[in-house]
Amino acid sequence: MKPSELVDNISDNNDTTIEPQNLNTMSKTNKTMWHKLPLDKVLTELNSDSEHGLSELEAQHRLKHFGPNLLTPRRGKGPIKLFLSQLHQPLVYILLISGATTAFLQEWVDSSVIFGVVLVNAIIGFIQEANALRAIDALSRVLNISCTVIRDGQKRTLSAVDLVPGDVVALQSGDKIPADIRLLQSRELQIDESALTGESVPVSKQPTKLDSGTLLADRKNMAYSSTLVTFGSGLGVVIETGDRTEIGLINSMIASATDLDTPLTKKMTQFSHLLLWLIVDFAVLTFAVGVWRGESMLNMFMASVALAVGAIPEGLPAALTITLAIGVSRMAKRNAIIRKLPAVETLGSTTVICSDKTGTLTQNQMTVQAIYAGGEHFTVTGSGYTPKGDFQFNDTAIQPSSRPALLESLKAGVLCNDARLISEAEQWRIEGDPTEAALLVVARKAGLHLADVSNDHPRLDTIPFESQHQFMATLHRNVTQDLRHIYLKGSLESVLERCDSAFDAQMSIVPLNADVLHEQLQRMAEQGLRVLAFARCDHCDNDVRHEEVRTGLTFLGLQAMIDPPRPEAAAAIAACYQAGIQVKMITGDHPVTALAIARQLGMKNVNRVISGSELQAMDTNRYEQLVDNSDIYARIAPEQKLQLVRALQANGQVVAMTGDGVNDAPALRQADIGVAMGLGGTEVAKEAAAMVLTDDQFATIEAAVEEGRGVFDNLVKFIAWTLPTNLGEGLLIMAAVFANVALPITPVQILWINMTTAVLLGLMLAFEPKEPGLMDRKPRNPDQPILTKHLVFRVCLVGLLLLTGAFGLFEWELSQGESLAKARTVAVNVFVCCEIFYLFNCRSLNYSMFKVGIFSNLWVIFGVVSMVLLQAMFTYWPPMQALFGSEAIGLHDWLLILAAGLIVYFTVGFEKLLMRWLR
Repeated sequence: MKPSELVDNISDNNDTTIEPQNLNTMSKTNKTMWHKLPLDKVLTELNSDSEHGLSELEAQHRLKHFGPNLLTPRRGKGPIKLFLSQLHQPLVYILLISGATTAFLQEWVDSSVIFGVVLVNAIIGFIQEANALRAIDALSRVLNISCTVIRDGQKRTLSAVDLVPGDVVALQSGDKIPADIRLLQSRELQIDESALTGESVPVSKQPTKLDSGTLLADRKNMAYSSTLVTFGSGLGVVIETGDRTEIGLINSMIASATDLDTPLTKKMTQFSHLLLWLIVDFAVLTFAVGVWRGESMLNMFMASVALAVGAIPEGLPAALTITLAIGVSRMAKRNAIIRKLPAVETLGSTTVICSDKTGTLTQNQMTVQAIYAGGEHFTVTGSGYTPKGDFQFNDTAIQPSSRPALLESLKAGVLCNDARLISEAEQWRIEGDPTEAALLVVARKAGLHLADVSNDHPRLDTIPFESQHQFMATLHRNVTQDLRHIYLKGSLESVLERCDSAFDAQMSIVPLNADVLHEQLQRMAEQGLRVLAFARCDHCDNDVRHEEVRTGLTFLGLQAMIDPPRPEAAAAIAACYQAGIQVKMITGDHPVTALAIARQLGMKNVNRVISGSELQAMDTNRYEQLVDNSDIYARIAPEQKLQLVRALQANGQVVAMTGDGVNDAPALRQADIGVAMGLGGTEVAKEAAAMVLTDDQFATIEAAVEEGRGVFDNLVKFIAWTLPTNLGEGLLIMAAVFANVALPITPVQILWINMTTAVLLGLMLAFEPKEPGLMDRKPRNPDQPILTKHLVFRVCLVGLLLLTGAFGLFEWELSQGESLAKARTVAVNVFVCCEIFYLFNCRSLNYSMFKVGIFSNLWVIFGVVSMVLLQAMFTYWPPMQALFGSEAIGLHDWLLILAAGLIVYFTVGFEKLLMRWLR
C-alpha cells in the first residue's frame, strides 16, 4: 500500500452518521492528556468515529459551540488612541511646554519647529508600535489553510476554519497540520515540528498511546497545528481548535507578554521627570525672588519664561530619535534590521543573551561528521549542505576511493535515500528529509553523485521507512556486474538483528562483533551525533520484502551526523563573554545534542543540562535561583522559555532572546529585545521581535551589541554636551534677577542658541565612531542613571564656567559704556563659542579628541564651520539684528569670547586627565 492509499480505503458511499450530541456532556479531557489515552477512549471522549467521522449536522452544531478554528486577535488601541499615546511622555511634555512658550512669545517660526518635532516623533512612534502589534495577526494567517476531512463517511476538502473537535482529518505529505490532532493511523508519517518545538529533524509519528508525563516534543502520537507533514500519510481526530491548540496557547502568551520599557526609555523618563521638576522649581523661585525684591509681576513672569526656555533642552528628543536612527542605519549595514528604535540602545545594555539552538547557534543543516566502516573510524570535515570537505583517518587526509568499505557505506547512503541535493545560484538546498540529505552531501564529498550512482544501480523496489520497523530498504541492480543488492539503513538495533556478518576494510566478509559496534555508537552518541547503520544483502529476488531482510545481511558501517554549530558562533560567544554578557542556550532539542553543541561552542556551565521535565516538576518560584547558574536548557516548552526570560528579568538582567520558530514568539516579545532570524525564521517570530537578522548569524548579534553600546555612548555625549548650556542659561537668568540687572540674554536669543547649536553642533556627536575597547567593558548596570556622578560634576562645572564667562563679559561690556544690545550679543557668542570648544571635549568622555582622531568625524568640522557662519550672520546681518536684537561687535570682543571658550576646553581637558589619574 502506498502512503497516499491510507485514506483511499475509506468508503465514499458509507451513509452511517454520528447524530448530534449534547456537547455539555462531552468529557472535559485535559488537553495535555490526550496523548496518554488509547484510541477507542479518544474517540469515545470526542463522540466521533474513525471511519465515518462526524455527520455534517453534528459538525455544524459543534462549530456553533466551539467557534471557528481561528486565533482570537488581541484588542489593541485604536489608531487615534495609539497616536495620542505617543504624546503621553515626559520628553514630549517638555517640547510642548517649549512650543507653547514660544507661541506665547509670538515666535511663530520657533514654535512651528518645536511642534513639528513633536509631530514627527509621534508619527514615528505610532508606526513602530503599530508594526509591533502585528505578531498575532501573523499567527492568525498561519491557520488560513485547507484540509481533507472525513464527514458522513466521505472525504471532502474544507477550510481549516471550519474544523471542530471530533473531525477526522486525513494527512498527506506537504500538508500543514490544521489543528491539534490525535493520530489514529500512520503510514511512514513524518512531521517537521522545528517551528514549534525546536526539533531539528522531522519526527516519525505513530498512534501508540504514551505516558502522561511525556513532554510536548516527545509526543509521537500527536500532530500539532502549524507543523508540516514532510513524508508519509496519516489519519487523526481533531482534539483542539483555535485558541485551545498549542499554537493558540502561544498566541495567548504573546498577548500576555509584557512590552517592557527599554533601559533607555526608563532612564529618559526618570531624567525627564527630574528635569521638568527642576525647571518648574527654579522658575517659581526666580519669580518669587523678583517679586519679593519689588520687580513687577509681568517682568518676573517673562524672566521665569526665559529661564524655562533656557533650561529646557529642546533638541534632546530630536537628538535621541536621530541618534537611534543612525544606529539603525549602521546596524542594517551589519545585517541587523531594527523594528523598534529604542532596541538599538537596549542591545548595548544587554546582560544576558538567551539563544535558541536550531538555526541560530547551529546551521539547521544536518551534516555527517563521523563514519565507521570496515573496522575503521573516519572523520569528515565541512559543514552544512555545501559538498566540500575532506575525509580523515587518524587525523590524516585520505582518498575515499582507496577505502572500499568506506566507499560502499557511502554508496549505501546514496541509494537507500529519497532526498535530493540541488544547486541554485551557488547555493545548495535540499528536498526531502534533512537526515537523508546529509548522506547525499557526504557521499558527494567523496565524488559519489546521486545521478551517476543511480544510473549504475537503478532502483527496483523499496521497503519504505516505518517507525515500527526502524529501517528502510531498497533493491538495486548493479549494471556493471549484473548483480542485485539490497541496501538497508536504520537504527543500529534494527540493522544488527538482521546481520550475521560484516565487511572488513577490503570488503571481505568477517564475523560480526556487536560489542564493538555498540561501543562506537556510544562514543558517537556522547558527542550528540545521530547515528544511522547500513547493511547489504547480496542474495535477493526481483522484489524486496520484509522476509528477505529479516536475516542474512552483511553489516556495512555507521554514519553519524549532527546539525553543526555555525562557524562564527564560537567566536561571537567568546566576544560576548569578554564583554561581560552571559549566553544561555534554550532549545527544544535533546539534552545530549544541546550539551554537545554547547561544548563545541565553548559555552560556560556545561556540566549540567536542565531539561523541560525538570522545570515542569519545579516550582516556578525557584526559576529565579536557577537561571543565573545554569546555561543549557533542553526539551523546553514555549511557556517555559517565557518563564525563564521572566525569571532573568526578575533578577535584574537585561535580556536579549533569539529565536526563529513559532515557539519562540512569546519569549521574543517578553524579552527586553527579541531577535528573530530573517532567513530561516517564521513570520510570527519576526513580527514579535524588535530586531531581525538578515543573515541568521549569532555573530551579528555580537556586532549589534557593539553598535548598541556605541549608540548609547553617543547619546550620553550629547546629553553631557547640551545640559551645561541649559544649566548655564538658567543660572544666568537667575543671577540677573538676583543681582537686579537686565537679562543678559533674551528668551528669543536663548531659543536661537538652543535650536541652532543642538542641530549643528550636538547632533554631530551622533556620527562619532565607536571608541576602542568598547567590547571590553562590562555591561552597564541597568539601575545606573544616564549621567554618572562624574558627568554630573562635569555638567555643573561647565555650566558655572558658562555663567561666569557670559555674565562677566556682559557686565564688562556695560561697564565700558557699550549698549545693552551689544552686551547681549557678546553673551550669546560666549555661549556658542564655549559650546564649540566643549563639543571637542565631548567627542570622548574620558580622553582628548586627539586620541579619537581630530578628523575621524568630519561632521563635527562641518557643524562647527556652519555654526560660525550663522553666528556671523546673527552678529552682523541687519535682518538678523532686527529679529534677535543683536549688534555688531569688534575684534577685541571676539578675542575675549575666544578666551572664554579656551578656558572651558582646557579646564575640561585637565579634569579628564585628573580623573584618569585617580582611577
